[in-house]
Amino acid sequence: MVSIVSIISTILVGAFAFYYGFHTFRKKRLIEDIPRSKIRSIAMGLVEVYGEVVPIKNKILKSPFTQKDCVYYLCKVEKYVKSYRGGGTWVCVAKEENSTHFYLQDETGKVLVDPRGAEIDLPPSFTFYSGIGIDPPPIIKKFLEAKRLSFEGLFGINKRMRFTEYCILPGSKIYILGTAGDNPFMEEGWAQFGIEDVMIQKDENIYYISDKSEKEILAHLKWKSIFCIILGIFLITFGLLLFLSDFIS
Repeated sequence: MVSIVSIISTILVGAFAFYYGFHTFRKKRLIEDIPRSKIRSIAMGLVEVYGEVVPIKNKILKSPFTQKDCVYYLCKVEKYVKSYRGGGTWVCVAKEENSTHFYLQDETGKVLVDPRGAEIDLPPSFTFYSGIGIDPPPIIKKFLEAKRLSFEGLFGINKRMRFTEYCILPGSKIYILGTAGDNPFMEEGWAQFGIEDVMIQKDENIYYISDKSEKEILAHLKWKSIFCIILGIFLITFGLLLFLSDFIS
């Protein structure tokens, strides 16, 4: 007999997968429906642009793990937790995210971007695994000390850990789907060489930043939405069948 908790959990996971798949499909349709704008011709509201990242002078960050110049970084520390059933999973124990304003530039001009609040889709720029006989680099050890974490476990044996860093680097090409709104820094001269009264930023609309091309993004979102919707339908149906089987018996 299957427990009611397992049945409900299966149905809830299925419902979440279906919702996420539908949400991903809507994002795909939105990207398809909005034409890409040249930066010089962007208007207020939801826009789609593609260009090169240009940092603002004295506004560059240093990524914690690799000390790279960047305008955005996300660092994650994970440890491997074994399951009593065998196998295991990676559990995030610490993360640090930071960003600064930057310009996005194409052949027609450049516009100020505030990346805060965006869904940022990037591949890892750095990954390191520590474990028995493998210590993290000194700079990661300092990061762990600042977070009051240790890479060592019982009897000084290294834990199995994973350190991942994601960055948006100056000069990289990125795609942005976001809202062009008022530039609050216009009087400070940040937009001197761009679209003076506009900044791409977060509002109630979707805000998405990726290093992929639009074609790659659409292909990725298509298969992700199909997979999640099918998985959701399967899990919901399976959970309901388990419930009916348990109820009848």
